[in-house]
Amino acid sequence: MKTFSAKPSDIDKKWLVIDADGLVLGRLASQVALILRGKHKPIFTPHMDCGDNVIVVNAAKVQITGNKAAAKTYYWHTGYPGGIKSRTAGQILKGAHPERVVEKAVQRMVPKGPLGRQQLKNLRVYAGAEHPHESQQPEALDLAARNPKNKRSA
Repeated sequence: MKTFSAKPSDIDKKWLVIDADGLVLGRLASQVALILRGKHKPIFTPHMDCGDNVIVVNAAKVQITGNKAAAKTYYWHTGYPGGIKSRTAGQILKGAHPERVVEKAVQRMVPKGPLGRQQLKNLRVYAGAEHPHESQQPEALDLAARNPKNKRSA
């Protein structure tokens, strides 16, 4: 028996839309990372981009459990001496770009390197309920129905 290795002609990319309203951030990010990599498909090949395109809407309404809204801190450096900056997850969710929390959570769950960067280009995250990808006819994926722990009320 030979090991199957997918070729670019074998890969069929679908478009999926996920409503993040009330979903737990970490559980959402892990499922999105799995779909972006293509691990949900029987033709998964580690060195090929065989994942699907994912659209996440309502990213501003994602839930963070426990004390993480105040305790989870994102750091970056300006490049100047003493230029370390930080923001909490709660501050980012209340700010101008709340979709960055979801993007960063998914980014940290895909492999680092050229293939991971290519797979991240298949992710689109929007803070509101609208997205400009209707012409791709995305299928709705209900993560809240998969496991009761995936959704939190408030």
